[in-house]
Amino acid sequence: MSTYSIQTMISKQSFIGLLLFSFSSLMAQQSVSVVKDKDEVAYLFAYFTGNSNQDESIHFAVSRDGYHYYALNNNQPVLDSRVISSTGGVRDPHILRGADGHTFYMVATDMVCSKGWDSNRAMVLMKSTDLINWKTSVVNIQQRFPGNEDLKRVWAPQTIYDPAAGKYMVYWSMQHGSGPDILYYAYANADFSDLESTPQPLFIPQNKQTCIDPDIVFKDSVYHLFYKTQSEGGSGIKMATSASLTSGQWQEGTRYLQQTNEAVEGAGVFKLNQSDEYILMYDIYGKGSYQFTKTSDFDRFKVIDEQVTMDFHPRHGTVMPITRNELNALLSRWGKPAAFAGAPNNPVLEGYYADPEVLYSNKTHKYYIYPTSDGFTNWAGYYFKTFSSTDLKTWKDEGIILDLKKDVSWANRNAWAPCIIEKKSGRKYHYYFYFSAAQKIGVAVSDNPTGPFKDSGKALIDQKPEGVRGGQQIDQDVFEDPKTGKNYLYWGNGYMAVAELNKDMVSIRPNTTRIITPDKTFREGSYVFFRKGIYYFLWSEDDTRSENYRVRYGTSKSPVGPIIVPEHNLVIAKDTAKGIYGTGHNSILQVPGKDEWYIVYHRFNRPYGIKMGDAAGYNREVCIDKLEFNEDGTIKQVVPTL
Repeated sequence: MSTYSIQTMISKQSFIGLLLFSFSSLMAQQSVSVVKDKDEVAYLFAYFTGNSNQDESIHFAVSRDGYHYYALNNNQPVLDSRVISSTGGVRDPHILRGADGHTFYMVATDMVCSKGWDSNRAMVLMKSTDLINWKTSVVNIQQRFPGNEDLKRVWAPQTIYDPAAGKYMVYWSMQHGSGPDILYYAYANADFSDLESTPQPLFIPQNKQTCIDPDIVFKDSVYHLFYKTQSEGGSGIKMATSASLTSGQWQEGTRYLQQTNEAVEGAGVFKLNQSDEYILMYDIYGKGSYQFTKTSDFDRFKVIDEQVTMDFHPRHGTVMPITRNELNALLSRWGKPAAFAGAPNNPVLEGYYADPEVLYSNKTHKYYIYPTSDGFTNWAGYYFKTFSSTDLKTWKDEGIILDLKKDVSWANRNAWAPCIIEKKSGRKYHYYFYFSAAQKIGVAVSDNPTGPFKDSGKALIDQKPEGVRGGQQIDQDVFEDPKTGKNYLYWGNGYMAVAELNKDMVSIRPNTTRIITPDKTFREGSYVFFRKGIYYFLWSEDDTRSENYRVRYGTSKSPVGPIIVPEHNLVIAKDTAKGIYGTGHNSILQVPGKDEWYIVYHRFNRPYGIKMGDAAGYNREVCIDKLEFNEDGTIKQVVPTL
């Protein structure tokens, strides 16, 4: 491509880019992944390992903290280069989480270096929804797009979502003839199997020298382009900035950013989880090592090599934050490295949820959590979901099981604090799902723990019990007395009420309602279970917006009280040293056939909740910890875990 044609194309790009400037900036700020920062608890490193053909392949490693990395699959390839490429080798993998939060895109150089550094004309595009199975395709630029007869090489592609275009943009470096390497871009098609637009210049340094290995990061409403270039004063990594991806209006930095005198390439930038800090890493290819630097302003970069460890030697790769479920899926597929600590335990559900009810289903032999769908301002959620698990670690979102706006005629707001019970009649199972809606209590029924549930058609409880003036009709719990087979419903905010259910499970037995509030610490969130002849009553103290929201308990010889409150009756409370606050509204699970118990509860989302004020009370997360007992049957205080 001639210099004239390049300049003409840049001029056209600049004009179009300026027209889109405002729109692009606005949309970029609004483009938010459905995976929230707090849900990303680990990191995935995609890399290759060397210049021999067997090393020109995609490898994965994981890290809990962004500093210590462990190779998966014994540092063997996770994809077969001979299958996915046209040359038999791939290099420089870049991995990206899509704008929808659950689709992943990976691109790589299609190249075997033993054939020469000017031998490749193609890149590999890859797409996945689980990080395990990848749909791949090869795009040969020279064959795909006319005018590239003198193309010599296609290097280090990367991907970014362009909100102005509503498409994924692939960008990389190419060299034509004896000219310098230049950064280009093109848009991928909808299924990420091809490039649908002709490659256009993305960025050319003012000195018109070689420019390779681009990496673009969107921060503070600005696109930051990291790249390797060279000048009379040396070579290395520089940065340019722009408010628009494709306007051509890049402001170039003047200095090199690497913190070493060694030759470097392959810059990669990623944000540390639950932090305002970023890592800039790069390949010191002459020594076969990596350098990590940390920054919060993209101006000052501090070397942190002494904090970083790897049990492998990577070449040009990229790091992407991942969630707990994604980490567990990778470990399940490729094996857990011996020295890797594994996934954190809590929270167990990804996203904002609260008031968890836990159930073991004898029908499906699975565990289920039924929470309040949180994250709605002032607790304005209107639907319920359930999540299933076989191991209490990995939870599958089973979707919405009851939508007030569609499925309930008597209320359409404030879907709160569900509870559920499994009943067997003959060979059939039935599930009775009790829920709060518009400060009333209803019940819906299904033959399966995942629904769909059918509402009974009216509120089960729609007024305060006799003698109660304050509080709300919320936070119900259902319990079957193992001694008598009778079923009871508990509820109340500011008071604790109990009533016996009729055998139909959808109506209250007349004249059985009574108030059994244990003491002044009772606020809400009643939960009842039975162990070794003792009825345990748990409740939440304080307000869910308070960092001191916590669980207390009492015991009784009867499912309807009276409740005896021990002197030391705290079940779980905040742990400021760990940044854990607002631990409350629980349910209890007994592992079938064992004296093994767990408490399922919610807390402020971590680490942001403590700074959110009242909003912490409706942006909560669900956790599980072990519940243990002393020999005399008293409950040991639970230490909440991360």
